[in-house]
Amino acid sequence: MKDLLCDQFQDTVGEYLIRHRSILDVMSKLQEATARTNRAITKAVTSCGCIKIEAERQQVPGNISLDQMKDHMQNHVSGQMCEHCREVMEAELGNMLFYMAAMANVFDLNLYDVLLKEHKKLAALGIFNFAD
Repeated sequence: MKDLLCDQFQDTVGEYLIRHRSILDVMSKLQEATARTNRAITKAVTSCGCIKIEAERQQVPGNISLDQMKDHMQNHVSGQMCEHCREVMEAELGNMLFYMAAMANVFDLNLYDVLLKEHKKLAALGIFNFAD
C-alpha cells in the first residue's frame, strides 16, 4: 500500500506548481532550495551562533569493523539549533521537498516509489550502499 501522505503531497505540488513547470525551472528551483538550505546552516553558525562546525579529518582506529566505524565518525556539528534557526531550516527543507516532488511529477515518477526503492536498496546493501 502506498503511503497516503507522500502521494497527497506530490499531488498537491502538481496542483499548485504553476509558474515553474518547465524542467529547467524545476531544476534551477531545486538547486536554489538546496543553496538556501546550505545558507540556513551557514547563518545558524555565523549570524546566530547557536551551532558550531568544528571539522577536521575523521579519526578512525584501524582495528575496528565496518559496523563499528559509525561509532567513531563525527558530524562536526556542536550545539543545537535555536527555535528560529530550526524553523528556517525546516522551511528550507520543505522547499527542497516541494521541488523534488515537482521533478518527480515532470518525469511521471511516484516519489513514494522512489523512496521505497531507495529504502530497499539501503536495507539490502546496508553500510556497503555508500562505499565511496
